[in-house]
Amino acid sequence: MVVYFSATGTTKGVAERIASVTNADLYEIIPAEPYSSADLDWHDSNSRTSIEMNDLNVRPEIASDTISLDSYSTIYIGYPIWWGEAPRIMSTFVESYDFSDITVIPFCTSGSSGIGRSGDNLKDLANSGNWLSGDRLDADISESEIQEWINGMN
Repeated sequence: MVVYFSATGTTKGVAERIASVTNADLYEIIPAEPYSSADLDWHDSNSRTSIEMNDLNVRPEIASDTISLDSYSTIYIGYPIWWGEAPRIMSTFVESYDFSDITVIPFCTSGSSGIGRSGDNLKDLANSGNWLSGDRLDADISESEIQEWINGMN
């Protein structure tokens, strides 16, 4: 399964290509309160995302239906990088599910930042699962490049 949150569509495109390459199901994390362009303005210290990312305890509500992870052995988890981290809605997601007996592979999209410790931080919040090191994937990554990335993990 490929689970993703995408505020602008960039991560969604990468997630769809991973799902195509792996023949995986897709699950989109949809925020109960959608993010506007003003919310995403990282230059504004009073923007919604700035406020959320400055508070480690914020857990934005997810509007997507809950899912069962029972039938999945591998889950790719994708998100944009905000302020060097996964958006707080990803914390909401990983704290809401049990990843026992599941291999979790984080991936992110970003204009310039790498994945940093975001995958490790999500792993700590999830407190279950076999989390592999993740990677930043370019917005225009091809399916063949995704296959090479996946092959490199094995």
